[in-house]
Amino acid sequence: MEATYNTIGKGYNLTRKADPYLVSRLLHFLQPETGKRYLDIGCGTGNYTIALSNHGVNFTGVEPSEIMLEAAQGRNKNVNWLPGTAEQIPADDNSFAGVMATLTIHHWKNIGLAFKEIYRVTEANGKFVLFTAAPKQMQGYWLNHYFPNMLQSSINQMPGVVAIETGLRDAGFKNITTEKYFIKDDLQDHFLYAGKLNPMLYLNEQIRTGISSFAALANGKEVADGLSKLQADINSGKFESIKAKYENDLGDYLFIAAEKSIG
Repeated sequence: MEATYNTIGKGYNLTRKADPYLVSRLLHFLQPETGKRYLDIGCGTGNYTIALSNHGVNFTGVEPSEIMLEAAQGRNKNVNWLPGTAEQIPADDNSFAGVMATLTIHHWKNIGLAFKEIYRVTEANGKFVLFTAAPKQMQGYWLNHYFPNMLQSSINQMPGVVAIETGLRDAGFKNITTEKYFIKDDLQDHFLYAGKLNPMLYLNEQIRTGISSFAALANGKEVADGLSKLQADINSGKFESIKAKYENDLGDYLFIAAEKSIG
């Protein structure tokens, strides 16, 4: 997957921008304090790292992709950018008051080891917040109708909520909470289900290139056929009835927050 992001990282910032609402929720869960240090795991080109840094938060970004890390370094010199992974964080014990990881956990090789490593570098009473999608949520994406094999491959990558919560507890985290996120009309970050309310987005090749499922997990013929069907259904008005079949209250993505509570 590092090789994939070395490829898509070259144009990543054209379609993947920090969304203000998501930034506000990350700030809510992290509750950053002045003078303390915070960490972004799998920071990519630094979109959310920089956005939170612009709110006055002292951030370090860790990323395995050299291309993405170079892009991040070129965008903001106030953030400390480091090569590394969730399983091997280049930091001392108790270095950070809070850690965040947005849309990256499905690329981790060992979530149990990663959670223990994150726990190690988090100080006492520090916060950890994940933004991800659960497999059950992804089964409710209308994208399954047009790109079933790609979506199944994407779902297969995703750890479930129970596995995440178990891993967090095993690592020592407590006070685990979740919050559903439903795609909004004004979403600025074009990740996998960003086009839930605007299917025309997926007809844009540049947007698809910035989505790892399309870039790394998709079969060219399935994508071409799916896009053709999607365009036809949009034109005929059939798309709305297909979308309606997938409506649910599971949420499209999920915030999972936890604390390193001592005592």
